Amino acid sequence: MSDPRKIVVAITGASGSIYARVLLDKLCALKESNIRVGVVMSDNAKTVWQHELGNEDYTKYPVTFYDKHDFNAPFASGSARYDTMIICPCSMGTLARIAGGISNDLVTRAADVILKERRKLVLVLRDTPYSLIHINNMKTLTEAGGIICPASPSFYSNPNNFEQLAATVVDRVLDLCQLEVSTYRWNDPA
Repeated sequence: MSDPRKIVVAITGASGSIYARVLLDKLCALKESNIRVGVVMSDNAKTVWQHELGNEDYTKYPVTFYDKHDFNAPFASGSARYDTMIICPCSMGTLARIAGGISNDLVTRAADVILKERRKLVLVLRDTPYSLIHINNMKTLTEAGGIICPASPSFYSNPNNFEQLAATVVDRVLDLCQLEVSTYRWNDPA
């Protein structure tokens, strides 16, 4: 068997915990595909999850969780060869710290590592509207190799509930990470 695909998921305190939940659900469903997932959540992410989703189910996922200050986490170094990082949802504060090269916690350190190693970093921004500062930070990260993927759901698949609506964003993120996902594709008969 080949080496596992290593993915780090960071969940920040931006609104949109449903995106993080659907992402974790889908990644766990893909784990048979030889994927290793490490997760780091900010304290605010836990609070927002509890408020928006009414539970603490993030503790029930069969993934490895790391404290936001654990710089001994494997993805705090490029030598661990994590090839993908998804920040979902990504707060504007996290975006700004990464764009500024400020590695003050495990989320920002891991993003810094992913960028310096020229690996895949996807930031799922949920805030709106954007200020010029936000736009400039997005520009900086795009120029550094990051992918800005706003949590803008699509409707042409006619989603029936919030989970299906959130999945339109998450499936796009997984596509960007070259992970196989069964999803609605515009005018694709396959």
